[in-house]
Amino acid sequence: MNGTKVDRGRRVVLWRHGQTAWNLERRFQGSTDIELTETGLGQARRSARLLAALKPDAIVASDLQRAAATARELADLARLDVTYDAALRETYAGAWQGLTHEEILAQYGEQYTAWKRGEPVRRGGGELETEVADRAAPFVLGHADKLPDNGTLVVVSHGGTIRTTIGRLLGLDPHNWEGLGGLSNCCWSVLGEGARGWRLLEHNAGTLPEPVIGDDI
Repeated sequence: MNGTKVDRGRRVVLWRHGQTAWNLERRFQGSTDIELTETGLGQARRSARLLAALKPDAIVASDLQRAAATARELADLARLDVTYDAALRETYAGAWQGLTHEEILAQYGEQYTAWKRGEPVRRGGGELETEVADRAAPFVLGHADKLPDNGTLVVVSHGGTIRTTIGRLLGLDPHNWEGLGGLSNCCWSVLGEGARGWRLLEHNAGTLPEPVIGDDI
């Protein structure tokens, strides 16, 4: 084969957790462990019924409770165990965590503007987006490699972590990761394996278009 990539037909579904109270308040969660609201739990149950139809072969999830509770809804329907791991946690954002969008703009306006320009910024003294991808993307790939041909892996994680993981798996320059846009609560993106690597098949699927209230503003 001389290095030619074999298309094994695998799929990776990256599913964002359901709604939390901090999502509604536009409060930066980061790695803070916030539970789902009742609405968020209902979102997880509805989305799980759709994703169960894909007959996933494996489920992995962030160990933060908003993602773990979302994953359990699918695991119950698919009759699968879930592998929980801190590698899939949302970006640690230090002093930004717990602040509202308006408070971040007021207290860290220059840092926020630099981040939005695509500069590598340790928001609140926390992780760089590339560091999030460094921990999350290899974890996802490791579990995707265990799939059978034409198998499906569901990854239950967070908006920022999912975006950086997609960007890394597609080989995009980090400056362009923001162009992927965010995921609404309990929506998902699908990566498919092609002859030249991973490609984006669906993005923010699962609902009609609506404003995204992101974990990472």
